[in-house]
Amino acid sequence: MKKFIENYHTHTFRCNHASGTEKEYIEKAISEGLNVMGFADHVPYKQMKGKYSGFRMKPEQIHDYVETISSLKEEYSGKIKILLGYEAEYYPDIFAEMCDFVGEHGYDYLILGQHFVGDSEETIYSGVRHTDEIILGNYVDQVLEGMSTGKYLYLAHPDVINFVGDEAIYIKHMERLCKSMKEMDYPLEINMLGIDDERFYPKELFFSIAGEVGNKIVIGCDAHRPGLVGDQTVVNKAMEIIDKFSLDFIDRLLI
Repeated sequence: MKKFIENYHTHTFRCNHASGTEKEYIEKAISEGLNVMGFADHVPYKQMKGKYSGFRMKPEQIHDYVETISSLKEEYSGKIKILLGYEAEYYPDIFAEMCDFVGEHGYDYLILGQHFVGDSEETIYSGVRHTDEIILGNYVDQVLEGMSTGKYLYLAHPDVINFVGDEAIYIKHMERLCKSMKEMDYPLEINMLGIDDERFYPKELFFSIAGEVGNKIVIGCDAHRPGLVGDQTVVNKAMEIIDKFSLDFIDRLLI
């Protein structure tokens, strides 16, 4: 029987909206029986011309992030596999520069979390309720273009776009997303933070589409506090979604 034993979606205090130390997250992961603990804090964008986002680390913090996680990899060797990653958007105009910047410091993986539709954080926030098919279609286009680069491990909270219009329109575009993701063989994430915070995602309609298409599914804690790492109550709710829509749950991804 498959179990939730690998988490690739964990944040740190550097993103300005998470609490706790890295060790607290790791110790919680060990206590919950996880084999892999991936840190994927919000990527810093060196190219944003000095405009600091309120929800990601500053470029100058990347050294500390890399050094801290690298040190913990060694400290916890033999107890749990620690990985260094980033949650990054796909902004076409600065994508290459972002990859070069994090590549200079070394990392294990990226996951795609498309929080904005457009080419900067001064555009449309994905979580804003709307009924605009153009925004929904642009979100799907941007996500698929990003995933087609081959740089991302999987798509985090794929249902983060908060379209509340015609259901048929939603199905049309999200079916397109799911089919393309299946063709590219990339998993979609059921997001535990969304469950824990009772957000509008995970969205059952989206995962009913993913079930029909046959997408691979992973669970991501999206932990911004240590207590959410492997929280069994939340994991069980994610598993209920998997069972309800007969989803193809992947319990081993990189290791």
